[in-house]
Amino acid sequence: MTLPAGGQLGPYQILSPVGAGGQGEVYRAKDTRLDRVVAIKVLASQRSADPELRQRFEREARAVSSLNHPHICTLHDVGSQDGVDYLVMEYLEGESLADRLKKGPLPLDESLRYGREIADGLDEAHRKGIVHRDLKPGNVMLTSRGAKLLDFGLAKLQATALAREISTLSAIPTEHKPLTDRGAILGTFQYMAPEQLEGKDVDARTDVFAFGALLYEMVTGRRAFEGKSQASLIAAILEHEPRPMTEVQPLAPLALDWLVRGCLEKKPGDRWQSMRDVGKNLARVTESAETRGAAVSPPRSRRALAALTGILALSTVGLALFNVLRHETENRESIRFTIDPPEGTSIALGPAAPQSALSPDGRHLAFATSNPEGKSALWVRPLDGLEARELKGTENADLPFWSPDGRHLGFFANGQLKKIDIAIGSPQVLWEPFVNTPGATWGPDGVILFGGPEGISRISAAGGEPSLVTRTDRSRGEKNHYFPQFLPDGRRFLFFVMSSGEETSGIHVGSLDSQDTRFLLGTELRAVYAEPGYLLFQREGTLFAQALDPFDLELRSEPVRIADSLASNSSSGRTTFSVSETGVLAYRTGAAGGNPLTQLTWFDREGNRVGTLGPPGYYGNLALSPDGKRVAVTLTEESEMEHVWIGELSSDVFSRFTFGESRDRSVLWSHDGTRLFFSSDRNGTVGLYKKLANGAGEAELLLDSAEEKGLDSSAPNGDLVFESESVKTGWDLWVLHEGESEPEPYLRTEAQERKGSLSPDGYWVAYVSNESGRDEVFVSPFPSPIGKWQVSTDGGKTPCWRQDGKELFYVTPDNRIVAVAVTAGATFSRGAARPLFVAPVVRVAPALDFDVSSDGTRFLVNALADQGPGAPITVVVNWTAALER
Repeated sequence: MTLPAGGQLGPYQILSPVGAGGQGEVYRAKDTRLDRVVAIKVLASQRSADPELRQRFEREARAVSSLNHPHICTLHDVGSQDGVDYLVMEYLEGESLADRLKKGPLPLDESLRYGREIADGLDEAHRKGIVHRDLKPGNVMLTSRGAKLLDFGLAKLQATALAREISTLSAIPTEHKPLTDRGAILGTFQYMAPEQLEGKDVDARTDVFAFGALLYEMVTGRRAFEGKSQASLIAAILEHEPRPMTEVQPLAPLALDWLVRGCLEKKPGDRWQSMRDVGKNLARVTESAETRGAAVSPPRSRRALAALTGILALSTVGLALFNVLRHETENRESIRFTIDPPEGTSIALGPAAPQSALSPDGRHLAFATSNPEGKSALWVRPLDGLEARELKGTENADLPFWSPDGRHLGFFANGQLKKIDIAIGSPQVLWEPFVNTPGATWGPDGVILFGGPEGISRISAAGGEPSLVTRTDRSRGEKNHYFPQFLPDGRRFLFFVMSSGEETSGIHVGSLDSQDTRFLLGTELRAVYAEPGYLLFQREGTLFAQALDPFDLELRSEPVRIADSLASNSSSGRTTFSVSETGVLAYRTGAAGGNPLTQLTWFDREGNRVGTLGPPGYYGNLALSPDGKRVAVTLTEESEMEHVWIGELSSDVFSRFTFGESRDRSVLWSHDGTRLFFSSDRNGTVGLYKKLANGAGEAELLLDSAEEKGLDSSAPNGDLVFESESVKTGWDLWVLHEGESEPEPYLRTEAQERKGSLSPDGYWVAYVSNESGRDEVFVSPFPSPIGKWQVSTDGGKTPCWRQDGKELFYVTPDNRIVAVAVTAGATFSRGAARPLFVAPVVRVAPALDFDVSSDGTRFLVNALADQGPGAPITVVVNWTAALER
């Protein structure tokens, strides 16, 4: 029957239907006596035809109503009116566990928390002699106050067909899938203990079995027992063991797998004997020592004892092996030597990237070099030899990484992911990412993982389309997932999260089998796993090693210092060390946190160097003044503060323009050249400022907000185009109108829009967008982006206009400057692209910093400075000997 809104059942006024559940309807109602909202379940009318069943049901329901526990849905009342039987229960808001599991497994911490809450509720009921008998995801509600058990104790009436129907009673509708002629499986069967299926007596240990199946599914996202038919499902429950949790979900602790197996024993006498025991041990699993299986309570069955004995035996073998390795280390000293780059090349690319990589067996070192023109290549040097060999076809290579067998090298070059057989050469393109993709790792199953702004992606070592295995969470401040590294099991991996939130920035653990991740260590730089069980990480130039269990990934003891003065770059998370599986370590020394030494250099359209400007320095953003007489640049100083400087082109004299303890990272001239705009963190967040170009007066704050932002262009009317990064849409283009304090969006889409460059007349904007899957240059009208024209076709970034608006320049993924003739009047049109020259710049820079003279004949480029071969690569054989010092 259906009750109308406003109807009455006793003192309860019907407000609205919630839905159907089993053999009845659920309604939201108001208790007029206590002025509270409740849930009312109206039972099917055929129940009233059996007076004995009605009496049993009422007696059982009143027993359940005596339960008062924060994780049990309270049964307030039972009643009957005009032949209608009904239940009155606590009204809950949230989602059922069944609905949540449709989205996949729960994070481990949530699974453990909800598991403890469910176990506490079951223990409370069992102590009062009440058994649930129908524990399943549909009978667990997840609310803001935690897990709530529904239908508690009402399943006792399953002895008859009508009683089975009562087992579906809930405060809300729950999942119920009846068996069909085509063999669909009744959901409740998945969680029934063997004694239930055999029609035997049930008790609290029946709930223990169902709890084990429930927790298994929460952690792994898969049911413990599966079957294509009712018969095969029942056979699986009666005869088969579920797949170990740690195989399905490698992040699951071994102790948790052991605990769940104790719940799922076939014989009630072999299971955990009470939910109190289960709850206590589940609480211990959440503690780090118990998660490693160090202090779990004794098992309650012979089979559980055998499982625990096996775990302890494996641990003993591992400990003995570790002691052997440690004993061998104590009797051997480390051997150190250095490797210089081949003659005529340099590895002095600053601390921008880990440009070397040791093979897994520690016998070969791959490293990238650069020539005076800034062109790079990969070399391989056997550690027992004296000569390095260049790998042909690896021009502009970056970030080498080895295959597990040491026969191939993977690397990034010209916007492509490639691999090369080190014996025969001939690189193969695996994918064209055209995004900043720092770091990759090659697993034993032919899977390559690489990082990026969207997350960690996987791709076959044979090539193909990549797919995401982790996703950056913008709501938590995550910007990029970088530098993945497979762990010894070949399924789990470490990766580095660049984030604005301290609680997420650092090293995380992921798995190929789940998108759930786990935070491991807070750091601003990448870290790597090293045999025989250490995490190597770097802080302020010092390399540390900390013991790390490769199975449960728990950090132990205290970090030990391994080496000092290592190069790094905190802006990209890059370090310069690598380690083999055989105890060989390689690293480079240098400045920690700085940028490569660069030189402001003039080039003509053919790529010839025609002059320099100022001394070498750690330059960043640059902009020529509208009259072509001055240049504004950002410069990182020894204090690691970054400020704006102005250089006079005629005298080659530079003067500091901004001061204070701040990082001023982007600079822009006003259209008439009388003012300078710059971004700065001097107020704690990134703000936009303006100041008279002659240096007079104080800087005026134009806009301040928590988002990352950078200046792009200024219009003749004083409007500013800037880029800003939001949590929801990433990088977007905004406009701050002259004299106003609130900006308005110019381009804000799900794609990433950056580097908005206004045409000289202020009517067009050239910008970069990755809407096609890679960065390309587009042009749209200003101030309203009505329509767009694509300018680049093979990837493009950093657009820049010639002063007369007749030519547009941009940079390809391999840092080649390209010129395009354009007509930007009442409409826009473009001519053919004309490649000019490859700029000798830092390959890992997110964008080439350059500007063009008013006539388009010369380019001022922030090019790599001539700094000699730079620091050599230091190699340490048997680095673990340092752990004993």
